[in-house]
Amino acid sequence: MALLDVTGLGISFGGLRAVDNFDIHIEKGSLYGLIGPNGAGKTTVFNMLTGVYKPTDGTIVLDGENITGKKAIQINRDGIARTFQNIRLFKELSVIDNVKVGLHNDYAYSTLAGIFRLPSYYRQEKAMNEKAMEILKVFDLDGEYDYLASNLPYGKQRKLEIARALATDPKLLLLDEPAAGMNPNETKELMETIQLIRDKFDMTILLIEHDMKLVAGICEKLTVLNFGQVLAQGDTSEVLKNPEVIKAYLGDD
Repeated sequence: MALLDVTGLGISFGGLRAVDNFDIHIEKGSLYGLIGPNGAGKTTVFNMLTGVYKPTDGTIVLDGENITGKKAIQINRDGIARTFQNIRLFKELSVIDNVKVGLHNDYAYSTLAGIFRLPSYYRQEKAMNEKAMEILKVFDLDGEYDYLASNLPYGKQRKLEIARALATDPKLLLLDEPAAGMNPNETKELMETIQLIRDKFDMTILLIEHDMKLVAGICEKLTVLNFGQVLAQGDTSEVLKNPEVIKAYLGDD
């Protein structure tokens, strides 16, 4: 059984059919890419998978459970976490506190324990700090745990957003253009980090990306969207050689 099994997914906004009959099947442990020209519907697919948009039709099954139409917070608890095209950190919080926000799926104490600083509060805070530092070490951010998130350079802010998503303990991690705005060295480091996450955490990853060098370098399989419909699917090397895919990106001669 695929970890993510999406069948016939579609959504309309008024008279506009933004995504139509979208299928994707992702095996556990895969590193999978979703690509396509600007406006093809890629982020709309992510928004449906994560509950930001409710699909007009189709089904989304995660690890055997139908999550179609659930609210975003429920889907996150069920096991899907994401990052965004535009970085969305709590920039006036510290690096470690940004990660701890993501840990609240697994750690909780009562309001009274928090107000009166009961022993359960300190136990939970200690556990969360230790777990957050473990995650930050993976991203080589543990030395900057007490920095304000806004004071990190751009590439490290991208890493912190991924770290926070990972803190929710997802089954499936969605990365929306993680290399956007990065220079070649940062992109190379990001490729290595994504592969490390997959291997270290046995994570299944679906990413949207326009950097074809990154896509070719780490994605095992690809789905190509064009005008809201699947244009091609399969092994990355074969998909990138598909004449229809090349035409969609480069246009007619």
